[in-house]
Amino acid sequence: MVCHYLVKGRVQGVGFRWFVQREAAEIGLRGWVRNTEDGHVEVVAAGSAEELAELKDALRKGSRGSRVDAVLEEELAESEGAKLGPFEIEGAW
Repeated sequence: MVCHYLVKGRVQGVGFRWFVQREAAEIGLRGWVRNTEDGHVEVVAAGSAEELAELKDALRKGSRGSRVDAVLEEELAESEGAKLGPFEIEGAW
């Protein structure tokens, strides 16, 4: 199963991507997390339905210092997961 999440709230500049990367890697998901230009955080993750539900719970809770207002979820085609590698932060510097 492959899902795209858009996390809205105070989620940039508070270590949110690092939090997501750590949680997703612990769960064993493949995919990536990155900031969007409009101040949100975008996540694409591939795994079982149970693993993705666990990630969504973590996204809702957020990292210390963050404030999550909404988590929008969209299921993607299974083929989207084929090119995903170990979970990573995109555009991190």
